Amino acid sequence: MTDGSYINTLLSQAATPELPSLIKADGTAMTILQVVPAMDSGGVERGTLDMAKAIVEAGGKAIVASRGGQLVTRLNMAGVEHVELPVHSKNPWTMWRNTSRLLKVIRKHGVDLVHVRSRAPGRPAQRAARKAGIPFVTTVHAPYNIQNRFKRYYNSVMTRGDIVISISEFVSDYIRNNYEVDESKIRVVHRGMDTDSFSPHTVSAERVIQLSTKWRLPDGVPLIMLPGRLTRWKGQAILLQALTHLQDLDLCCALVGSDQGRTAYREELEKMIADLGLSERAFIMDNCDDMPSAYMLSDVVVSASTDPEGFGRVVSEGQAMGRPVVASNHGGAKEQLLPNETGFLFENGDAESCARAIRKALSLNAREREILSRKGQERVQQFFTKKLMCAKTLSIYSELINAKTSKAV
Repeated sequence: MTDGSYINTLLSQAATPELPSLIKADGTAMTILQVVPAMDSGGVERGTLDMAKAIVEAGGKAIVASRGGQLVTRLNMAGVEHVELPVHSKNPWTMWRNTSRLLKVIRKHGVDLVHVRSRAPGRPAQRAARKAGIPFVTTVHAPYNIQNRFKRYYNSVMTRGDIVISISEFVSDYIRNNYEVDESKIRVVHRGMDTDSFSPHTVSAERVIQLSTKWRLPDGVPLIMLPGRLTRWKGQAILLQALTHLQDLDLCCALVGSDQGRTAYREELEKMIADLGLSERAFIMDNCDDMPSAYMLSDVVVSASTDPEGFGRVVSEGQAMGRPVVASNHGGAKEQLLPNETGFLFENGDAESCARAIRKALSLNAREREILSRKGQERVQQFFTKKLMCAKTLSIYSELINAKTSKAV
């Protein structure tokens, strides 16, 4: 079976959950208000957009409150109403006023449930939902730093939902170990990949050639890619150090991501590349607008985050694209990747361990690489799709709203 026909079969056989209906018993649509600081390009924002689209698709009404951002246009195109409010603010007075602002939105639109995904808008959203007498849902996307009593209190609002969604078992353990939360309220809903976009079958050869030409990659040389914004904890330095232990191999490396104004760190990485004698092997690429093609160009995908990520979409995206993934042995990566079956784990922060894992990935023969590729795609299709994430979250909405309706009857 060819790669293309295999992928088609896999996609057709993958479980595609039906979206639960968001139509109430009286025939009216359930109205869901999601509250996030901004609608820019991060993982939280993309998850908010995905859920807003799913709400509309399921027959509900979707509203998002944020300070605004580049994804607002896409919300509007999907039939989602955006309400611009300063919910990103950590100013105590603004946060207090945001309670009444959000309550006004709830009453104006007949909101049935509030879902908050970040701490700054968390407490105003909780107070507004409680005053309106409607369910309140939170999503914890990562473990928060607990530096002192105030920080613990500030974080705690994210554990006070009627249902507390965690994006991985790792995050669920963090919640259990640090806060008193009824076990029945914690629900794991893994982040979901857009497997329509992140599929080898949907990426044309022309797109791959175009990106390779743009990046000026050497022909026939294996590419090691680390996707992620240029920030220290993403571990770019670990990968560069690992390359010094692979001098006997012919390869090149691309650090793909925007510095987002962190020019000092970018300059530090550029100096490190020069000092380590990697100028002909390692390159920093600006943010890429065609990541599926970037994955297709790669022979090995690396996630070297030094802080444990709640989920870390690079691991699932790499597997979805059929690429061997090398990842730090902590956080959500341990749930996504099957060691030595869909990728390889290395000891966090250990450049030599990272180099050994990359060497293993590059040493796979054609048959071994094909088996690993298939297992990775199967795992993503089974556990980490956007459709599955949306179906599970909509079920939580429906459960809480229907339970409230039943009590009112």
